[in-house]
Amino acid sequence: MFDYPDINPIAFSLGPLAVRWYGLMFLGGFIAAWLLARWRAGRGQGPLTPQQVDDMVFYGALGVIVGGRLGSVLFYNFGAFLADPLMLVRIWEGGMSFHGGLLGVIFALWLLARRLGIEFFAVTDFVAPLVPVGLGLGRIGNFINGELWGKVTTADFPLSVVYEGVPRHPSQLYQAALEGVVLFVLLWLYSSRPRPLMSVSGLFLVAYGVFRFAVEFVRLPDAWLGYLAFGWLTMGQLLSLPMILFGAWLMWRASRHPRVAGGAS
Repeated sequence: MFDYPDINPIAFSLGPLAVRWYGLMFLGGFIAAWLLARWRAGRGQGPLTPQQVDDMVFYGALGVIVGGRLGSVLFYNFGAFLADPLMLVRIWEGGMSFHGGLLGVIFALWLLARRLGIEFFAVTDFVAPLVPVGLGLGRIGNFINGELWGKVTTADFPLSVVYEGVPRHPSQLYQAALEGVVLFVLLWLYSSRPRPLMSVSGLFLVAYGVFRFAVEFVRLPDAWLGYLAFGWLTMGQLLSLPMILFGAWLMWRASRHPRVAGGAS
């Protein structure tokens, strides 16, 4: 157990512009994904050339920002959106949703694959191992911001963090470890060898969904939403269930009808 260090969420200021740690974490995630993708593309691992990777990161960044904002507003703040529709474009007020960002990235990658004439799942299999770095950094950004805390723990719980005088589960750090470190190692190692089309994407959906579903048991839901059912079901768990089911179906289909990108069934 340790006390929350009360980190200033603003990393530095440039005149009237305040640069926040959370924004730097997002930027770091995109840079890491770009470097890892170009490294793999340069080794001939994947369907994209190093030059096409630049387009992929641009499309992905737009998908994350637009989808993440839409998801945050529609999934978690729909009532506030109905009362004030302009909140949708006030992104400087904060509010991003992973599940919305995922849908945004999927749509953006579909557009990219269509433009380049590449199979969609070949692109998503290539991108999936790059995502956890950004997820992990984003959760560290949540911790710096002092948001998305977990439930109250006992004073002697070894992993608790004392925030505003109360020991809590540092659910942001749990997610950084699982969605960032563990998921990255799992997907990077799994995708380092040739795999059937759709299998890497399926593994990403299943693993992320399971990790997120588990952590939600100790993470507090948004106060204005609360628990949706049974006294424990959260919006994060509800949105993760389709991910797990669809990912499992992709892996099953990939194992039953294995093929590589551009190959025959």
